[in-house]
Parts: sequence; C-alpha cells; structure tokens
Amino acid sequence: MDINIDTTRIRLSEDPRSFNLSKPTILFLHDSLGCIELWRDFPNKIKKSTNFNVLSYDRQGYGKSERFSETKRSKDYLKKEAEILARLIDILELRKVILFGHSDGGTIALLTASLYPKKVTGIITEGAHVFVEKETLQGIREAKIAYKTTNLKDKLTKYHRNNTEDVFRMWAETWLSPSFLDWNIENYLSNIQCPSLIIQGENDEYGTLEQVYSIVQKTSGKSESLIISNIGHTPHKETPALVIDKTTNFVLNL
Repeated sequence: MDINIDTTRIRLSEDPRSFNLSKPTILFLHDSLGCIELWRDFPNKIKKSTNFNVLSYDRQGYGKSERFSETKRSKDYLKKEAEILARLIDILELRKVILFGHSDGGTIALLTASLYPKKVTGIITEGAHVFVEKETLQGIREAKIAYKTTNLKDKLTKYHRNNTEDVFRMWAETWLSPSFLDWNIENYLSNIQCPSLIIQGENDEYGTLEQVYSIVQKTSGKSESLIISNIGHTPHKETPALVIDKTTNFVLNL
C-alpha cells in the first residue's frame, strides 16, 4: 500500500485500515541500506508471538518508495525522518505505537520518542547510533570496498532497483563527510520517557557498546540493554529466536 506524506509517496507493508487499533502497533524502521523486504518474515513472527499489529515502511529513496528528492543529505537527516514518522503515525491514526528500529532506524526511533513522547509507548533498538565512532566509519569504508569488489551492489539492486546507487552513496557520503564527525544526539536522550530495550551485538562492526551504555544511562524512562555475544550488526537475523523472545516479553509488559 502507498501513502502520501506531504508530497512524498511512501510504501507501507500492510494496509492499516485492517488493524485492530485497540491493540498496540509495532512499527519497524529499517537500517541505512534496508527496506520492507529485507525484514523478511521477522515482523510476522513478532506479530504471531504478540498478537499485535505490525507495520513497516520504505523511507523515501528506499525499496519501492519514491526516489530521493535531494542529492545530498543534511546533517540532521535522521531528525527529519523522525518528523516524517510522526506525521505517518498521525495520518494513520495509530495508537499505542511501539517502535522497533535497526541501525539508522534505531536512531530514528530514539529521536521520535524524544521529540514526540506522547506518540510512542515503547522502543526497541538494534545497533542504534547516538554519536560517531571510528568503528562506524571503518565499517562504512569496508562496505564501500565491498560495494565495488563483490556482489553487494547486485544484492541491493534486487530490493532498491533504480534507487540503489543513491541509497548507498547518500549513506556513505553523509557518514564519511568531515562535517558529520561531530554529529551527536545524546542531548535528546533525556527526553525519552517511555521504556526502551537497547539491543546490540557484542561484535557489531558499526559501533561499540559505548552506544548502548550512553542510551541506557541517559534516557529518562526505564531502559534495559541486551548485549548478545558472538554476533554483529543484525541481531534479528543472527539470533532471531532470542530477539523475538526478548522483544515479545518486553512489549507484553509495557
């Protein structure tokens, strides 16, 4: 299903008109190279384990949504995505919204809960960033090499089609820009009042556990961490059973 937010066409994974709005809705926010399809069956497994509504969407420029309207991102692009998400929640008239965000999506979840606390009941993040680390930049540099020398571009093209070059370039150029080195959203965290579950792989190639510690320590609402040994940046793919179990317990107790 497509929906227009202002002048931008966004692709939704489900038709929310079929939702039982007396139940919570878990809204899945994809990572910097992701889209609806790359969540695969994870949202439906969460739906089965919780009996909640589940919804994901392709942000502008990703998957089957409209192409980027700009050729260069601003430093506050994630804050702008939080503002778009808040508009989406209002347009769909969603209540009892729980945000599940991976990587960039996790940061968007944090910003949304900070800027619009009344719209968010709880948040789960995986590999979210609140400041720039050398590990993040090194991971992106290695991804740039893989994009040129392996089949990574072909894999992404399967999902992003004609948007692929822009998706990858906008991500890499923004984070590797010298002007982005001091990007930091820690000052937003104290405004987060809802409970949060902060998940990260111990061997996350895009960030250290300092990200987790900062989020848990600085949020005002009850915040708990889940640090998983021997995995990297995508816990819901690397240890799906554990993430489903912990997520289910967390949301059922909100």
